[in-house]
Amino acid sequence: MNDLDKVYAESVAKDYMPKETNKVRQLKKLDERAKLPAFITAMTLGIIGTLIFGTGMCFGLGVFGTGVIFMVIGVLVGIVGAAICIINYPLYKKLLKKGKEKYAFEILELAKEITGEA
Repeated sequence: MNDLDKVYAESVAKDYMPKETNKVRQLKKLDERAKLPAFITAMTLGIIGTLIFGTGMCFGLGVFGTGVIFMVIGVLVGIVGAAICIINYPLYKKLLKKGKEKYAFEILELAKEITGEA
């Protein structure tokens, strides 16, 4: 058996061994868990608000119909879409703060263990 076979055997064996989670990986997962709900909510709300705003622009510019009524509908729908986009950032900050508060103790304890201050 040559060295290449040994290296291959070791790499295959690593795939079947139980994986150890080190503290840095745990810290990254906790950080993601704290931030991900706020990010997903902000992205979803931003996309929805932008689509509503775009629909309002289409009505207002006469793409979906012509006339004063369509323009008024377009302006109103556009205002709703813009309002959703405006609300999005403060909501994101609030949800992010809530997520950070929820996981703050665990993250700080793990960070102290990693840096050796505990």
